Amino acid sequence: MSNPAPLPALRIREWPAAERPREKLLARGAGALSDAELLAIFLGSGLRGMDAVATSRRLLSQHGPLRALLDLPPEALARLPGLGPARACKLAAALELGHRHLSAELERGETLCDPGAAGRYFTQRLRGRPHEVFAVLFLDTRHRALAFEELFHGTLDSAEVHPREVVRRALAHNAAAVIVGHNHPSGNPEPSAADRAVTARLKQALALVDLRLLDHFIVADGPPLSLAARGWL
Repeated sequence: MSNPAPLPALRIREWPAAERPREKLLARGAGALSDAELLAIFLGSGLRGMDAVATSRRLLSQHGPLRALLDLPPEALARLPGLGPARACKLAAALELGHRHLSAELERGETLCDPGAAGRYFTQRLRGRPHEVFAVLFLDTRHRALAFEELFHGTLDSAEVHPREVVRRALAHNAAAVIVGHNHPSGNPEPSAADRAVTARLKQALALVDLRLLDHFIVADGPPLSLAARGWL
């Protein structure tokens, strides 16, 4: 006796309303959706014989997790089944829109009251870089952002930081305070002895010209690590 043919999978529009990604987002907010559901909304449709959610789960299982997938350059995304050049370009554009939205927190001239905003800013600017990058956010007397500069680029393991150059650029921007940050491509956010030594040297050099070092963020996997929160400033 032959086995019965499998029943065809339901299309997303045939799912219960509360389980459809779009309806769930409208009812409960984007935060209620899984990574696969969010990606499925972006895709709109899936591979042949698969719905958008199943296609998204396949992409994440083969090329994820989500951060690893989204860190791929557009040309690599374009080669993935279920994406292609058009969707890869749209995804890259959507990511850039998100980055610019986060950047607006610090670039619209408002006072930086939430220290976490600076950490998020460094994260979106530095995460995913293959080598260490040391950057500085220059602030005025009211802690409003004046400029953001990537000052030093290093190897996979380290970046040589020159406090004198940080001071020079701070004076050029007429800054009153700075926040610095760098990434750890290894994914481990724990500060090294060199990180702590550089922080101490920077604080000392900036203090000589009445400039304050407010924080030093390390960007890796997970949330950024604040050396000020650790009591090392």
